[in-house]
Parts: sequence; structure tokens; C-alpha cells
Amino acid sequence: LGSGLGVLADEIEQAVKIPYEQIPEFPVSTVEGHAGRLVYGQLEGATVVAMQGRFHYYEGYSMDQVTFPIRVMKALGVKELIVTNAAGGVNERFQPGDLMIITDHINNMGTNPLIGPNHPELGVRFPDMTEAYSKRLRSIAKEVAANLHIPIQEGVYVANTGPSYETPAEIRMIRAIGGDAVGMSTVPEVIVARHAQMEVLGISCISNMAAGILDQPLTHDEVIETTEKVKANFLRLVKAIVAEMAKNEKGDIV
Repeated sequence: LGSGLGVLADEIEQAVKIPYEQIPEFPVSTVEGHAGRLVYGQLEGATVVAMQGRFHYYEGYSMDQVTFPIRVMKALGVKELIVTNAAGGVNERFQPGDLMIITDHINNMGTNPLIGPNHPELGVRFPDMTEAYSKRLRSIAKEVAANLHIPIQEGVYVANTGPSYETPAEIRMIRAIGGDAVGMSTVPEVIVARHAQMEVLGISCISNMAAGILDQPLTHDEVIETTEKVKANFLRLVKAIVAEMAKNEKGDIV
């Protein structure tokens, strides 16, 4: 769960909350808005496990460390993964507070979490990324959003390393190559999830407009402030999506 969005984990019932520092090999989140707990329990009829706070490459962790929780989730039996993030809006039709279903991504981080020896028991050497974000889950999300009358955008998410925000020139480049939103996370986790044959749904909260679109500087405080405002719709949407997924999966872990 991305910056300011960890509130969803507080909705989990019969929750077992494990601080990251108590889990062997788990890194510890250092960013404001990331509580740093693994939460296991029931949500809308489904057995779920949620990361209340994620790890970022810019914190100095390796790609293996950033994506280690995905391997743990796979080992716990997770088949479907919902990834969320706070992102900067590149598409000028977007507004802060919009929720965007990720249709695809561009890895602009200059590295890949699968570099190094491959372990066949975890996945194939060259995983297909044609459908990184499940069409089936995207369809469920759009139908749920329509039923709840929650406006939804769709678009391509671009991942940079951070921690510096992009320059206006970089945002123009990202727009030119087809990006609609930009952030500093998510893509490594999705690559590893697809390597592990997990089905993925991605949702971005457009927390601010990217550099150069509005005549104002970018701050992390703005990100947290915007995610706080959109919290109610975010909760309604994700809980309803999980409920719909639970109907299809008969309560399996998601």
C-alpha cells in the first residue's frame, strides 16, 4: 500500500499485525505514511495479507529486498495481488485525487529485480509481461467503480528510482513515451509477481500533478494531504473489488 494509503489495512478483521522488524530478512520502511506492518486477516469475505507500507529502491535497499515481500506472499498462497501507490499525474486530463487503474507500465528504473541467477521453482527465466496487469481484474475494478459512482481514470504508470522528483523536461519525455502517471515504486513488485504467476491489479492515487504542469513546487506533504482526501473513495473501491474477487475465488488468499 502506497504513501498515505495504508489505512486499508486497518479495515482487515481478525487481524494479525506483524511489525516488519519481527520478520526475518524483511527490510524496514523509512518513509512517512508507511506504517511498516504485515497484516493478515479477513476483508470482505476474503482471506488477505496486506503490506502496510512498502520498501523503495531509493531507500538504499536492493531490488531483491524491495521485492522480497512478494515472494513471501506467494509462499503464503497469494494468487492475486492488488498494488497501490501515490503517483504524479502526467496526463493533463488528470487531477489530484483521481484514482487510476494501471493498464501497463514502463520500467524507467534502469534495473530489473530478476537480474541474477534464476530459480526455476519461483518462475521461468524470461517471464512474459504482455499482460502485466490482469484484464480480468481491471474489468472487475471498472465495473465496481461504476456501481459505486466513483470516477476512474486508466493509464500507463512509469517508475523512476527517485528520491528526487522529476524535472519538467523529464515529465515531457515521460508524456512523449506514453506515460500517464509517474512514481517511485510498484514496477519491481509487479515484475516479481508476474514471474511468480500471480495475477495483478494496480491502482494509482494521483496525489499531485507532475513537475512543470502547475506552477508550484512538489512536496511529499502534498502527497500525504491528497491521499487523505481521497481515502474514503479508495477504501470503498478496494474493499468492493476484494469482495467481488472473493466471490470468484471462494475466499482464497488475495
